[in-house]
Amino acid sequence: MTGKTSFLPQGEACSSRCPDNTAFKQQRLPAWKPQLNVATVLCSFFLTGAFCLSVGICLILSANSVREIQIDYSDKCSECSKFRENSSNWNNECHCSANFVLEEGIMGDVFMYYGLQNFYQNHRRFMMSKSNEQLQGQNANIQQYCAPFATYQNGTPMAPCGAIANSMFNDTIELFYNFNSSVIQVPLLRTGNCWWTDKNVKFRNPKSYNLSSAFAGTARPPYWQKPVYLLDEEDERNNGYVNEDFIIWMRVSAFATFRNLYRRVMRVGRFADGLPAGNYTFQISYNFPVSKFKGRKHVILSTVVWSGGSSQFLGIAYLVTGSAATLTGFVITGIHLKLRKKKTYFQK
Repeated sequence: MTGKTSFLPQGEACSSRCPDNTAFKQQRLPAWKPQLNVATVLCSFFLTGAFCLSVGICLILSANSVREIQIDYSDKCSECSKFRENSSNWNNECHCSANFVLEEGIMGDVFMYYGLQNFYQNHRRFMMSKSNEQLQGQNANIQQYCAPFATYQNGTPMAPCGAIANSMFNDTIELFYNFNSSVIQVPLLRTGNCWWTDKNVKFRNPKSYNLSSAFAGTARPPYWQKPVYLLDEEDERNNGYVNEDFIIWMRVSAFATFRNLYRRVMRVGRFADGLPAGNYTFQISYNFPVSKFKGRKHVILSTVVWSGGSSQFLGIAYLVTGSAATLTGFVITGIHLKLRKKKTYFQK
């Protein structure tokens, strides 16, 4: 023993500082130490490259099989956009429409998304502008981190508070199918669109015999047209903090251009197999202005596959990784052959 422990009696030093004499603490457990050689290293690089390239190709082919149609209704609803810029019109409705044609039907489950462009949600103060305790139903009056959207000038607390909730997307979008001379509204599902953990863990309503009394003494955010307990007047279970449109909006995006799930097509009647080919119309109640920040708004109809949606990012990432691993394998092979030739030459 060295250092200070060398001046201590051997028994005392070991009893206080030495680990137990076991295989684990004395690092005597059996272990496998790989013996790296050229063949092992090259096989590792080439197998990794082949695996990543195969997965990447499968992911890209899968993403390309997604059927998707995107409609930009920013210009088609320009009159409503100007109407909404006047704050005195906040309580008046403005409607517009966008027509499109499906040359081929979209079969299977069809998802409707709304998309926003040039809308930044990744600012630190914006992302922190909410109260998790309030959203979990602990106290409707909690306004931690919510300033300046915490209370009104008269002291009335906002529910929900914060900049994220106040900026919630609130356009109402309906889809109609023009069949011959009749117009059929496509049935859309409002619920079942968010994660189970969000609706049952992260977001909970205050406990009370009804929602209106649970939110008594509070007021809606300034940009909202309805109080939080009337977000869905057709389904009482989809109101308050557990409203699925609200939950999905509260999951902020990392990029300025993003899409959020809005509705799912109910597969009943004429739409049992999906959306048939034909003429369609989006009827939009325009409430969310975007012209002040030079934004754009879209409606997207899309299907999904086993790998997800139409994004090719993961497939491209696998292809880049596989290509890099394969290229590295060829480089190592070339270096090895060159050095082996030099070694053979000097031995001669």
